[in-house]
Amino acid sequence: MKIETLAIQSTQMHDANAGAVISPIYLSTTFERETDGSYAHGYVYSRADNPNRQLLEKSMALLENGAVGLAFASGMAATTALFQSLKSGDHIITPDDAYYATNVLITEVFGQWGLSLTTVDMTDLSAVKAAIQPNTKLFWIETPSNPQLKITDIEAISKIAKEIGALVAVDNTWATPVLQQPINLGADIVMHSTTKYFGGHSDVLSGALIIKEEGELSNKLRTIQRLTGGVPSPFESWLVARGIKTLVLRVKAQTDNAKKLADFLSTHPQVEVVHYPGLASHPQHEIAKKQMLNGFGAMLSVQIKGDAQNAMAVTGKLKLFTTATSLGGVESLIEHRKSVEGIDSPTPENLLRVSVGLESIDDLIEDWKQALV
Repeated sequence: MKIETLAIQSTQMHDANAGAVISPIYLSTTFERETDGSYAHGYVYSRADNPNRQLLEKSMALLENGAVGLAFASGMAATTALFQSLKSGDHIITPDDAYYATNVLITEVFGQWGLSLTTVDMTDLSAVKAAIQPNTKLFWIETPSNPQLKITDIEAISKIAKEIGALVAVDNTWATPVLQQPINLGADIVMHSTTKYFGGHSDVLSGALIIKEEGELSNKLRTIQRLTGGVPSPFESWLVARGIKTLVLRVKAQTDNAKKLADFLSTHPQVEVVHYPGLASHPQHEIAKKQMLNGFGAMLSVQIKGDAQNAMAVTGKLKLFTTATSLGGVESLIEHRKSVEGIDSPTPENLLRVSVGLESIDDLIEDWKQALV
């Protein structure tokens, strides 16, 4: 099935009780046992499993062409579970431009567990190879990266990792499986903050891991998920599954808007540079064309000429872009990223991160025109 059909069919639940077309929400925390102690329906306790979460996990695995899907209470909970599956003394290679909390999590939390990391420019394969240590066990990729939208060659990094027996995990939050399918490019694990495009309406917090194969790794991650309990509630699982039904249409429409906005901003005299992989001027445009399907995403970053104050002034003038953290909802958002990440962030001080929504692109462009005067 095509992904549009799969997104709908994989989130349909057969309701034998009432014949409801839309899946019911199973709020029960516990489930009935048989007299012999067995569970005829397969459910024991909602921390371990729940019909809504199970449906969501199967859907996400299908969309990413993986064998196992695991849902978590947030994207960071999913990321944490993956790092918990490593051993003390293991080494991780991460991008120099990535969601800032990922590297902070490794250093401030898992550093105490004996994990270490090296950050590199993952667009430079020679730098990636030079960062490898005897104890390197995981390559963490984020492409497009946050917030500078660097593009990492997933297939090339996966080949490097396989040569040393290491795993490859890809944060695919920005691209979604609509535009990029890392497992098809050699990755072992895909992570999503399903808070973003999967949910799609800025009203649910959740995350996911999708594992390429059923086996030791998936069993270990499933155990961590169920024992630590960092899982989404039935209602949150239901909301994300509902969002998946319109995922393809939303991502394609938002991507079309983002490309048109990027084209406009890239020629504006008040703009220093636009970071968007769909522009021919993007340094990794050819790699993006090779590994991204159906477009280049609905996220872009803009560096305004001048300093941080110049950039922040633009956000104050925009009327249709809400100044807020997060992304992937139907509404357009903007934020000054360095002020969020802190003074040690490598993000340029004049950079604004933009999540393009589903408003009329004509209105969005007009809004930028008046804000950049």
